[in-house]
Amino acid sequence: MPFFHTRLERSLPMTTAVLLALLVSLGTAHASGDDDHERAHRAVQAGEVMPLEQVLPRIAKDHPGQVLKIELEREDGLWTYEVKLLRADGQLVKLLLDARTAEVLRARRHR
Repeated sequence: MPFFHTRLERSLPMTTAVLLALLVSLGTAHASGDDDHERAHRAVQAGEVMPLEQVLPRIAKDHPGQVLKIELEREDGLWTYEVKLLRADGQLVKLLLDARTAEVLRARRHR
Protein backbone atom coordinates (compact mmCIF):
# COMPACT_ATOMS: atom_id res chain seq x y z
CA MET A 1 0.00 0.00 0.00
CA PRO A 2 2.81 2.54 0.59
CA PHE A 3 3.78 2.24 -3.11
CA PHE A 4 0.28 3.35 -4.12
CA HIS A 5 0.42 6.36 -1.82
CA THR A 6 3.86 7.29 -3.15
CA ARG A 7 2.67 7.08 -6.76
CA LEU A 8 -0.44 9.08 -5.89
CA GLU A 9 1.61 11.73 -4.13
CA ARG A 10 3.96 11.98 -7.14
CA SER A 11 1.11 12.19 -9.65
CA LEU A 12 -0.93 14.73 -7.66
CA PRO A 13 1.12 17.80 -8.70
CA MET A 14 0.95 16.74 -12.36
CA THR A 15 -2.80 16.11 -12.11
CA THR A 16 -3.26 19.53 -10.53
CA ALA A 17 -1.18 21.16 -13.27
CA VAL A 18 -3.18 19.40 -16.00
CA LEU A 19 -6.47 20.48 -14.45
CA LEU A 20 -5.23 24.05 -14.14
CA ALA A 21 -4.11 24.06 -17.78
CA LEU A 22 -7.50 22.67 -18.79
CA LEU A 23 -9.32 25.42 -16.89
CA VAL A 24 -7.12 28.09 -18.46
CA SER A 25 -7.65 26.67 -21.94
CA LEU A 26 -11.41 26.49 -21.40
CA GLY A 27 -11.38 30.15 -20.44
CA THR A 28 -9.33 30.98 -23.52
CA ALA A 29 -11.56 28.90 -25.80
CA HIS A 30 -14.64 30.60 -24.41
CA ALA A 31 -13.09 34.02 -24.86
CA SER A 32 -12.18 33.33 -28.48
CA GLY A 33 -15.65 32.00 -29.24
CA ASP A 34 -16.42 28.82 -31.07
CA ASP A 35 -14.16 29.60 -34.02
CA ASP A 36 -11.59 26.89 -33.20
CA HIS A 37 -14.27 24.32 -32.46
CA GLU A 38 -16.13 25.08 -35.67
CA ARG A 39 -12.95 25.05 -37.74
CA ALA A 40 -11.99 21.65 -36.32
CA HIS A 41 -15.51 20.32 -36.89
CA ARG A 42 -15.44 21.45 -40.52
CA ALA A 43 -12.03 19.83 -41.02
CA VAL A 44 -13.35 16.50 -39.69
CA GLN A 45 -16.47 16.74 -41.87
CA ALA A 46 -14.31 17.50 -44.94
CA GLY A 47 -12.09 14.48 -44.27
CA GLU A 48 -9.04 16.66 -43.61
CA VAL A 49 -8.80 15.47 -39.99
CA MET A 50 -9.39 12.03 -38.50
CA PRO A 51 -11.77 12.10 -35.50
CA LEU A 52 -10.14 11.52 -32.10
CA GLU A 53 -12.21 8.39 -31.45
CA GLN A 54 -10.29 6.84 -34.35
CA VAL A 55 -6.90 8.42 -33.62
CA LEU A 56 -6.55 7.45 -29.95
CA PRO A 57 -6.91 3.66 -30.36
CA ARG A 58 -4.35 3.74 -33.21
CA ILE A 59 -1.68 5.49 -31.19
CA ALA A 60 -2.40 3.45 -28.04
CA LYS A 61 -1.06 0.33 -29.76
CA ASP A 62 2.48 1.71 -30.06
CA HIS A 63 2.34 4.42 -27.39
CA PRO A 64 0.29 3.24 -24.41
CA GLY A 65 -0.30 5.71 -21.62
CA GLN A 66 -2.66 8.23 -20.10
CA VAL A 67 -3.44 11.08 -22.49
CA LEU A 68 -2.83 14.39 -20.73
CA LYS A 69 -3.38 16.89 -23.52
CA ILE A 70 -4.33 17.02 -27.19
CA GLU A 71 -4.04 20.00 -29.49
CA LEU A 72 -5.20 20.27 -33.09
CA GLU A 73 -3.23 22.75 -35.17
CA ARG A 74 -2.80 23.69 -38.79
CA GLU A 75 0.62 24.83 -39.94
CA ASP A 76 1.73 25.27 -43.54
CA GLY A 77 -1.47 23.60 -44.74
CA LEU A 78 -0.92 20.44 -42.65
CA TRP A 79 -3.31 19.54 -39.84
CA THR A 80 -1.52 17.96 -36.87
CA TYR A 81 -2.46 16.56 -33.49
CA GLU A 82 0.00 17.15 -30.68
CA VAL A 83 -0.57 14.50 -28.04
CA LYS A 84 1.06 14.51 -24.62
CA LEU A 85 0.77 11.29 -22.66
CA LEU A 86 2.14 9.79 -19.48
CA ARG A 87 3.42 6.23 -19.65
CA ALA A 88 3.07 3.77 -16.79
CA ASP A 89 6.81 4.11 -16.07
CA GLY A 90 6.36 7.85 -15.46
CA GLN A 91 7.87 8.96 -18.75
CA LEU A 92 6.21 11.87 -20.57
CA VAL A 93 5.82 11.31 -24.32
CA LYS A 94 4.98 14.03 -26.83
CA LEU A 95 3.71 12.86 -30.21
CA LEU A 96 3.15 14.91 -33.33
CA LEU A 97 0.65 13.20 -35.63
CA ASP A 98 -0.56 13.83 -39.14
CA ALA A 99 -4.20 14.58 -38.24
CA ARG A 100 -5.54 13.04 -41.44
CA THR A 101 -3.80 9.65 -41.14
CA ALA A 102 -2.76 9.44 -37.45
CA GLU A 103 0.79 8.72 -38.65
CA VAL A 104 3.37 9.64 -36.02
CA LEU A 105 5.57 12.34 -37.50
CA ARG A 106 7.68 12.84 -34.38
CA ALA A 107 7.92 11.26 -30.93
CA ARG A 108 9.86 12.68 -28.00
CA ARG A 109 10.30 11.10 -24.62
CA HIS A 110 11.02 13.18 -21.53
CA ARG A 111 11.85 12.07 -18.01
